[in-house]
Amino acid sequence: MSEQAATRVERKERTRSALLDGTLSMAADRGFAALSLREIARSAGIVPTAFYRHFSSLDELGTSLVEEGVRQLRLALREMRRTPNAKLGDTVRFVFEQVDGKRDLWGFLIRERHGGSAAMRGAISVEMQLIVRELVVDLSRVRALDDWSTDDLELAADLIVSTVADRIADYLVIDAREPARIIERAVLQVRLIALGMGTWKP
Repeated sequence: MSEQAATRVERKERTRSALLDGTLSMAADRGFAALSLREIARSAGIVPTAFYRHFSSLDELGTSLVEEGVRQLRLALREMRRTPNAKLGDTVRFVFEQVDGKRDLWGFLIRERHGGSAAMRGAISVEMQLIVRELVVDLSRVRALDDWSTDDLELAADLIVSTVADRIADYLVIDAREPARIIERAVLQVRLIALGMGTWKP
């Protein structure tokens, strides 16, 4: 690749990132559905027609935010799982650390999970299911769950992921003095689910 072509690719990537960042910043105040293509383009310093060099529609821009945001969490969790003797509580706290570093993104995901367009809700549902599937793989390696079917494992994984997602929603809107309480509540709820799994008869 020539130097000129490389510069063009870098410039395109910078503009794409600016579109995503500008969208997150504005959506935090008014919600994604209230944003126009024109103002999103303006936030990145481009004319509206140039938007289409990066995304085919606002829905594609939104689903890109969803996919890239949740993918980063999934990759971080994979790294966390490689940590020897990682405890359940540590994993839950680690998720909140990731959320804390990207509050605009996670605020966006939580709002759009139930209140966004069908395309956005669908994209978020797909990404959450990917997290559930990875957790199913982890649970299948637990010796005490050897006789569990994939359906039972998925039931438990879905409950854990949904519980943590609900606490993330609380965490992002709760009074600034309360975040530690919300995180510990999430840890206790996941532990309670784990204890229940110990008595569940598949």
